[in-house]
Amino acid sequence: MERSEKEKMLAGELYLASDPELTAARTRARRLLRTYNDSDPEDTRVRRALLEQLLGAVGPGAWIEPPFHCDYGTFLFLGARVFMNFQCVVLDCNRVEIGDDVFFGPGVHIYAATHPLDPDERIRGPELSRPVRIGAKAWIGGGSLILPGVSIGEGTTVGAGSVVTKDLPPYVLAAGNPCRVRRPVR
Repeated sequence: MERSEKEKMLAGELYLASDPELTAARTRARRLLRTYNDSDPEDTRVRRALLEQLLGAVGPGAWIEPPFHCDYGTFLFLGARVFMNFQCVVLDCNRVEIGDDVFFGPGVHIYAATHPLDPDERIRGPELSRPVRIGAKAWIGGGSLILPGVSIGEGTTVGAGSVVTKDLPPYVLAAGNPCRVRRPVR
């Protein structure tokens, strides 16, 4: 039996994002995001319930400041006490796992989405994705970009405005474009 476009997407294989199942899932996410982003800031129970409907997992005490944007939501997994500040974007066309006690500055973007490098293949429309993992107690500075397939180690601090193109080990300070380890933090 042939695999679905969703199965291909999550396996990191070429897939068609225009597939009806994937289009419907993105439409569902947009509706929930619109409600979340427009919700009353004082009604934390409603906001929490919307996050639980939207995301794959929401740990205790996890919070996202609106406005927030994502592709599907169902492939984004937040640990306990995760805090995402204003204007964060997660292109979660593959699994995005964020450990406990991770903090995000404003405007952080996480991209699991990528495209074929060959231009002839790219213009035909298939896309690719790679999972992203951020370990517990990491801190991602405002305006940082985390690219497809990257893992960030536990306790690592990523300086504001960094472009994370490669895996980062645990307990380091890393910054820049491209992001590089500057020094250990322990």
